[in-house]
Amino acid sequence: MAGLDRKRESKACSLRVSSSAKMVLKKKKEVQVDAFFFDHRQLEKLQKFSKAEEQNLASLLLHCGQLNNGIQQIQCIKQIMPLVKMMDQNSAFDPMVKACLDILGETYFSLGVKNPLKKVLASSLNGLPEQLMPLGVQSFVRCLREELKTTDIYLYRKVLDNLASCMEDFSLGKASIKNLFEEVLQFLQKSLLDIQEENRKNRGNRVVQTQLMHDLLMAIKVSMMLVQKLQENIQGSLWKNHESCIWQSMCSLLKSSISFLMDETLLQTVQTTSGLAFILFTKAMYEPVEELPSLVSDLLLGLKKHAGMPAWFVSNCGTLCTEELSDSVLLFLCHGALAMLDWKNSSMGESGEKLLLDIASVLLSLSSELKESSMAICLSKTVAVWTNSALAALISDSPSLKIKLNGNSEVIGKLLEYVYTHWEHPLDVVRHQTKLIFRNLLQIHQTIVTGCNLKSDPFFARLTKHLLSLEWHVKGKYASLGCLVECVGTESILQLDRTIPGQILDMMNDQSLAPYASDLLETMFTNHKVQFTSSCKESSWIDQWHDIWVSPLLLILCEGNHDQTTYIIDYYLPKLLRCSPDSLSYMMRILQASADANLGSCSTRGALGALMACLRTARAHGHLELSSIMSNGLVSTECIKQGLVHQHNQVCIDALGLLCETHRSTEVVSEEEMQLILFFLEYSLNSQSPSVRQQICSLLRKLFCRIQESSQVLYKLEQNKTKQELLEDSTKRHPSGILQQYNDFMSSVCDRLFEALFPGSSHSTRFSALTILGSVAEIFSVPKGQVHIFKLDQEIDSTRVQTLIQCFASTFEEVKVLAFELLMKLRDVAFSLQDSENVDLLFQAAVDLSTSTKPYDCVTASYLLNFLVYHKELQRICLGKWIEHSPQTDENTSASTMEKNTLAVIKLLLVNVEEEIFQAKKSLLQAAASFPMYGRVHCITGALQQLPFNNLMLMTEWKQMVARLILMSYELSAVVSPVVQSSSPEGLIPMDNDSEMADRLQMILHEIQPQDTNDYFMQAKILKEHCKIESEKLAVRKPMENICTEMRGKERQMCDVTAQMVLVCCWRSMKEVSLLLGTLCKLLPTQAASEPSDGLITVDQVKNIGDYFKHHLLQSRHRGAFELAYAGFVQLTEMLSRCNSRSLRKMPEQWLSCVLEEIKSCDPSSTLCATRRSAGIPFYIQALLASEPKKSKTDLLKMTMKELLSLAAPLNESSSVIPQVHALNILRALFRDTRLGENIMPYVADGIQAAILGFMSPVWAVRNSSTLLFSALITRIFGVKREKDENSKKNRMTGREFFSRFPSLYPFLLKQLEVVANTSNSEAEELKIHPSLFLLLLILGKLYPSPMDGTYSALSMAPFVPFIIRCGHSPVYRSREMSGRALVPFVMVNEVPHTVMSLLRGLPDCTSPCIRQNNIHGTLLQAKSLFGDQSCLSRCPCDAEYSPGEVAEARGPRKCCI
Repeated sequence: MAGLDRKRESKACSLRVSSSAKMVLKKKKEVQVDAFFFDHRQLEKLQKFSKAEEQNLASLLLHCGQLNNGIQQIQCIKQIMPLVKMMDQNSAFDPMVKACLDILGETYFSLGVKNPLKKVLASSLNGLPEQLMPLGVQSFVRCLREELKTTDIYLYRKVLDNLASCMEDFSLGKASIKNLFEEVLQFLQKSLLDIQEENRKNRGNRVVQTQLMHDLLMAIKVSMMLVQKLQENIQGSLWKNHESCIWQSMCSLLKSSISFLMDETLLQTVQTTSGLAFILFTKAMYEPVEELPSLVSDLLLGLKKHAGMPAWFVSNCGTLCTEELSDSVLLFLCHGALAMLDWKNSSMGESGEKLLLDIASVLLSLSSELKESSMAICLSKTVAVWTNSALAALISDSPSLKIKLNGNSEVIGKLLEYVYTHWEHPLDVVRHQTKLIFRNLLQIHQTIVTGCNLKSDPFFARLTKHLLSLEWHVKGKYASLGCLVECVGTESILQLDRTIPGQILDMMNDQSLAPYASDLLETMFTNHKVQFTSSCKESSWIDQWHDIWVSPLLLILCEGNHDQTTYIIDYYLPKLLRCSPDSLSYMMRILQASADANLGSCSTRGALGALMACLRTARAHGHLELSSIMSNGLVSTECIKQGLVHQHNQVCIDALGLLCETHRSTEVVSEEEMQLILFFLEYSLNSQSPSVRQQICSLLRKLFCRIQESSQVLYKLEQNKTKQELLEDSTKRHPSGILQQYNDFMSSVCDRLFEALFPGSSHSTRFSALTILGSVAEIFSVPKGQVHIFKLDQEIDSTRVQTLIQCFASTFEEVKVLAFELLMKLRDVAFSLQDSENVDLLFQAAVDLSTSTKPYDCVTASYLLNFLVYHKELQRICLGKWIEHSPQTDENTSASTMEKNTLAVIKLLLVNVEEEIFQAKKSLLQAAASFPMYGRVHCITGALQQLPFNNLMLMTEWKQMVARLILMSYELSAVVSPVVQSSSPEGLIPMDNDSEMADRLQMILHEIQPQDTNDYFMQAKILKEHCKIESEKLAVRKPMENICTEMRGKERQMCDVTAQMVLVCCWRSMKEVSLLLGTLCKLLPTQAASEPSDGLITVDQVKNIGDYFKHHLLQSRHRGAFELAYAGFVQLTEMLSRCNSRSLRKMPEQWLSCVLEEIKSCDPSSTLCATRRSAGIPFYIQALLASEPKKSKTDLLKMTMKELLSLAAPLNESSSVIPQVHALNILRALFRDTRLGENIMPYVADGIQAAILGFMSPVWAVRNSSTLLFSALITRIFGVKREKDENSKKNRMTGREFFSRFPSLYPFLLKQLEVVANTSNSEAEELKIHPSLFLLLLILGKLYPSPMDGTYSALSMAPFVPFIIRCGHSPVYRSREMSGRALVPFVMVNEVPHTVMSLLRGLPDCTSPCIRQNNIHGTLLQAKSLFGDQSCLSRCPCDAEYSPGEVAEARGPRKCCI
């Protein structure tokens, strides 16, 4: 191939499938099937009946049991039934058949539930001939009876899984359970009670409890399956005799389900399933069944009608009848009733309809109470189930139900309020369920008005108008409009506003809105196309469709901004082409006509960029063949080259994507594509944009995958073709020729990439080249013995190895990481090209760099050492010079080279750092200047992190090493901790024991003393040789002998030492010690109980490490020190939460209780830092709380938040404020912690109250902490600020939504606002500002009105209005401005004109003796805000109460004021 050097013969390689989402060929997963084996008794029985001369059932089973491959056993089992069906009628009496069926039964029950063999065996046995069914049932009954004798609680799960399998489409299994129905019922009853008791005994052991709860969940599910699928077994004797065993067992199951339902300590899934089980069991047992809906209604509404309830129900379900049910129990009961009762065709009559409405009422009342994320999710799902049940009930055409569920009814209105409140909920699940609820509500109304014209229906018309009047930044608008389009059609929406498609496209410059906008557009243009095709017989409609949906797209692609065009291409364009692939030709025709004239710029794509984007998307989704359009001249090579070097980065990426992305991952790469890729690499490796670099590397990776996969196809094609066929295809591209082109192309790519790694090359070039080379090494690596088309090893020489090693010297760690990963893939060839002298020099360099005063040098040393430890001759070449040889290590031949070398390297580093610590104890100044210790520790941590700790051979040596490392960490920490724990570490230099340094210390101490002159602060605090005498004294003194190897035999170099150098040395040392200890805890397995030899680290060592972290997190003052100690402590707490040792598992809870008690105690002797935002205390508590499993009940979080919120409340003047300051600072950290997720949201309202009340404290520290907490809460509630505009509605929510999510803030804010208004609105013209004024107006100003605000909410906005109006009279301009914005969300749609008129009438006359300009200005600002808000104007009714003339009349004599 022209332009590519032919370097070596091509060889094919194994298939490797691209991970690209757009390349649809996926790698086939290898199915792993565990084989089964027969025991000695079974083998003897089968051998007894098997026949060598012919194949019978016994010999087939014997052969099957001797196979070691599960896949082969599946094929063998499938041969059983054909063989059995060939037997005669007398085979039922054949002892061989009985023996085989017994063995098959035993095998079935021994297999795991997830083993495919189990399902295959069940499927085969379903075909058992009728005459053998009794024999098969007999065998399975015997096996099942043995299973039911299990008494070990931890083996119950296997029995439960087998019972469940038997009831799932398995006739033999179901018949066996039917025969043993009573025994199975009793086993389930016993298992539920036993598991519950075992769970109680193991409280606190999260690992065991989680297993037990899942077993409990399975037991409940199996009980439900038993009652549902084998209910006929109950019907015979159950009702007649309440003394029967079956009845008693059912009562026990019912009682257990209620116990689980009301147990808040269980997993929510267990409680939810228990709610289902309670309704199911009651439905099976209750008579008459017609009264069941009334019974459930009474339970939900809290009506205790014992007189009408059966005695057995009251005795077993007494807690439900007598106790007040919690909100969660009510929710689970509602869910159970909706899921387990039959709602189709209103089969339960009027009582069923009443129950349906009662459930809706209960759910809506719960929506304002249940705020925990898990409960909010469950509630939204239950409401969605309710709408499905209502749809099912409406099939009966019940007139009364239709009236009550009409779109204009109160129930549907309240449900719509629920939708509007939750359609922007932070949880994706809730938002998704809200969309389903809205769609079902529309279908409910659609079902009721069947036969009417939906377009003219008042409900749909009103809903459409309200939705369109919403701001486009409301995410819920998109999904709701999409549902509405499905009902009324796109054309009816466009008739109201033809600019809607353009408005939606304009919103696609925001990534958070782009997916919602594209989904709505897809719904609309798909529906519109269907409408056109059904109404227009001719094809003329396509032009109109293009004008509406395609033309605006092309205009934006050519002239739109970067973000908007990118999101349109990613989200919208693929959907449009999928709906109408033929539109591509229209796009190409329009864009090519202006491509030459509109090439674009650095800010716009132009027609050329738009063309590249359309072609790329079309090819990636299979709508285009690049070779065909290039051969037809539709797109020229020069055009693509223009795109590849376009000044707009995204145009370059789209052009590259056009070449790299294909719908089929095995499509052959053409010669033109290879030439264009090489052309692109010449100019684009040095991109300064990180995102562009990532996209380039990703696209080239897809290309390499395509080369690899297509070469596999080509290689097979070449092997299968005969010589004659090759001669016949001589005019076409031969597979061998293509493979050779692939090889040459990849070789040229590698040459170009290695050339780019020249010394001094930029970071961006190195990053791109190393990333692409890493992809090449990964994609084209094949196991030894297999053919390959290209191998990177063969492109490597000693110069290129040296080039990669030099990349370690980069100051960017990501370059070091990429170079290290690439060298690890090539380490065999890399080591073979390095002689002993080079290896020795590299090792020497690594050791020297590990003690450099430049922090990034130790990172380089770490990567060098991690690379060199894989060298087989490292100990002979280098390590022998440094440390004493250990013969025990050589004797252990099972240990890997890497393990032996790592142990030796860590030993060397440890010896050096121990010597340096000894010196640092004498002179910390000298240590900071000459041999900072953190570099050695960093290298030790890096070496440990790549060790395979589950497969270590030198256990004795590693145990000793771990103990020494822990001791070294403590010693190093003791040396540097006085600096980082100082109340002012930034300027501290500690006293030195070395008398030689005394004079220099005096100079430093003199420099850090306060100075009065300004020029002092302009000078660096650096130690200087101020006087000649001091210089001479220092020169005369003999240098002290230094133990460190690097300094041995040299005179000590006196160097200038700054306070910053000392501080950097100390906090980095603390950082590395923390990470080292965290690594030891995280990577080294801890022993569970007693044997010291079980693990490399003991329980006592872990406890000591925990105490170390506690001490330093609570004592350190320097943020760098405690932040990084936190990183190590998190690793420890995560390990403790998974530990089997009870004493270790309880440690986080104990530490948390201790620190909270210390905070509360306010002990004067406490060393907790009350300044620096409580320093490391918030980090300490964050780490402890984050260790809780996410699916647990978060008991620690609940306990902590309760304590902190009580401490954060305002105190009496006599009390100390330090606990309050700590509590506010800790709360701020917790509300900012993303790991706590939605679990922290129930405490937001209390946090807001604490912050606002704290802002009124007379103590500055409390006010400061309250301000920081308030800021964190505003971000948590309204989201991270996404625009510069403070008034942007992207970080706001409606007043209804806000007070629905935080109902307790309604009375609090109202009360506080009243106090603020009374303070600000004094008669005297003096400046009186309440401390909370700004905070209250800031929160209220974050709200905005919504046309969807209905009349079904219990929270009225009206009480806020007069107080906000009064706040507008404040003498402070900013307060008046904010009160104007805050007023808008609290004025209802129909009240806007009336409120404005009221404000204008309140203006003073020009003749008034006392005119206050602040009052007038505030009033006018509020009126302007009400009419200036576009949403208000759009929402005001056309027939407003006041005409413009009346407004002018109201202004009358006040005109001069206005």
